[in-house]
Amino acid sequence: MNATRERIGVYVCHCGTNIAGTVDAEEVAHFAADLPGVVVSRDFKYMCSDPGQDLIKQDIQELGLTRVVVASCSPLMHERTFRNACQEAGLNPFFFQMANIREHCSWTIKDREQGTRKAKGIVAAAVRRVPYHEPLHVEREPVTPVTLIVGGGIAGIEAALQIAEAGKQVYLVEREPSIGGHMAMLDKTFPTLDCAACILTPKMVSVGQHPNITLLTYSEVEEVSGYVGNFRVKVRKKARYVNEETCTGCALCMEKCPWKKIPSEFDLGLGVRPAIYVPFPQAVPRVPVIDTERCVYFLRGKCKACEKFCPRGAIDFEQQDQILELEVGAIILATGFQVFDPSRASQYGYGRLDNVYTSLEAERLCEASGPTQGKILLRDGREPESVAILHCIGSRNKNYNEYCSRVCCMYSLKLAHLIQEKTEARVYEFYIDMRAFGKGYEEFYERIQREGVIFIRGKGAEVTREDGRLVVLADDTALGRSVRVPVDMVILSVGLEPRRDAAEVGRLFNVSRTADGFFLEAHPKLRPVDTNVDGVFLAGACQGPKDIPDTVAQGAAAAMRAVALMDKGWVEIEPSVAEVNTALCSGCGDCIAICPSQAIEQADGHADVNATLCKGCGTCVAACRPKAITLKHFDDRQIVAELDGLLGRLTYKAPVATPVSE
Repeated sequence: MNATRERIGVYVCHCGTNIAGTVDAEEVAHFAADLPGVVVSRDFKYMCSDPGQDLIKQDIQELGLTRVVVASCSPLMHERTFRNACQEAGLNPFFFQMANIREHCSWTIKDREQGTRKAKGIVAAAVRRVPYHEPLHVEREPVTPVTLIVGGGIAGIEAALQIAEAGKQVYLVEREPSIGGHMAMLDKTFPTLDCAACILTPKMVSVGQHPNITLLTYSEVEEVSGYVGNFRVKVRKKARYVNEETCTGCALCMEKCPWKKIPSEFDLGLGVRPAIYVPFPQAVPRVPVIDTERCVYFLRGKCKACEKFCPRGAIDFEQQDQILELEVGAIILATGFQVFDPSRASQYGYGRLDNVYTSLEAERLCEASGPTQGKILLRDGREPESVAILHCIGSRNKNYNEYCSRVCCMYSLKLAHLIQEKTEARVYEFYIDMRAFGKGYEEFYERIQREGVIFIRGKGAEVTREDGRLVVLADDTALGRSVRVPVDMVILSVGLEPRRDAAEVGRLFNVSRTADGFFLEAHPKLRPVDTNVDGVFLAGACQGPKDIPDTVAQGAAAAMRAVALMDKGWVEIEPSVAEVNTALCSGCGDCIAICPSQAIEQADGHADVNATLCKGCGTCVAACRPKAITLKHFDDRQIVAELDGLLGRLTYKAPVATPVSE
């Protein structure tokens, strides 16, 4: 192709001082005016603004531009903006090319002369490439107006209710026998000291009763296929051995079960439960589950006391797991977090020294339906006279997690208040610095100070036992000396971590993760609830540590992203996808094995690409030995031409129309 046959317009953006600070935008525009095929080259303060876009539209219509290059920021930010501008002016949007002279140039180079020189190369690469662009077209696919939410904590609950209230159908899948998540385990919430159950339970009940929500508790997602708007999901609904339609939740079966000394998972092993149980009194649904690993009937074939005493005949020992196949248009991951296991930090004595608790265990001691009916007690049943709360256990530590878990300071303050409210104990807080960042948080911190809690600015270094008491060793940075504080109870303020199965869940949904293991959002500021997979959204602490207000807000945000997708009714399929030349394809299957989007299948002895699944990553193109696969909008001609321009192989003035420069 002869580049001089095209009429190319080049537009160099100053981006305020983001680009102009280290790149001479005017000089780059003058340079571009001399490139072959360029008939107009301009620089402008903000190309993404309405006047900047109008400039492109006007030149397309008045100068007959056939190709457009904008040198500005990342395509992730504004490629769609400029494509739309081209389309509105009557030009195929894929005749546009974006040259990134911000992230790839001005933000990486301090020297203005060097930055300008590099920007010229990037612009030359785009100008050399754009004549080889083909007229591609965006396709549309219908959207199934149903959402799957994975995880029934407060994030999943909020998302489900928001979508259901918008008139859309929701499947809410929760692996535990009841929804509620970690919030159901709390006594009160900071900084208002609301009863956690009092504000959570109404939402749980609403989920259980809402006609637009299908609640699938004690269930797990096993397989996901398809693409945005048309996902196919297999869910295993595990057998409870109790008929959900018949059971009234009377709890008689639990009362009559002779095996009542099984450690309760909900109470973190501090309390006990029977072999047939509901996790906690406010459970939704309030339908028991039989623990087959502890039930005498399943172990020895005897007992059946629950069946004998059930007035509705709801016990069904023959019940089997069900495999449900669901079709949904959007998926929200709200799988939550797990707390740091402090036994990994042996210096704190957890699991080795009596009366060393995690913060979540302390929550269960405080809660009225917990193992001690809300009483703060030591292992021997005594009330503590002194309690130490150690901050940042498993957080802000290069040996475990470098990040701040965000909630630990505030829930530590809350626990200090609750302990003083329920006992006469003296409470010590060992902290690095106090991070009371939210609305009303600093005021809550000041309140706890007034209540007489003793704050020691220094992280607890070790917990030992001396003369029958626990002793906390720390460096008090305010006093400039080491301190040894004897106490009766130690509470470790453990941080938040990704769930143990986060890697498995990420693979199941094809979602990326950050270095610390949480699910990765598409953009930390502009797309905080989206993922790299179109139609899959994030909500809550599976994306990173956050408190309840932020979790609820993100659950609602993810819900609205899903509702917007379903209300639109269709999705656009990007045409930059792989295509197979069947005459060259040997059917070796290398591309199928390497495709991260699972978009390629065997068909009639050759590879076949599902365009709706393909993300245009180009992995298959690189792997294909006979070169049978090409990537639209990124073919070899375009890439080589771009390299030619970047390497300065194109430096002569175009022998065609006189360019206009500003």
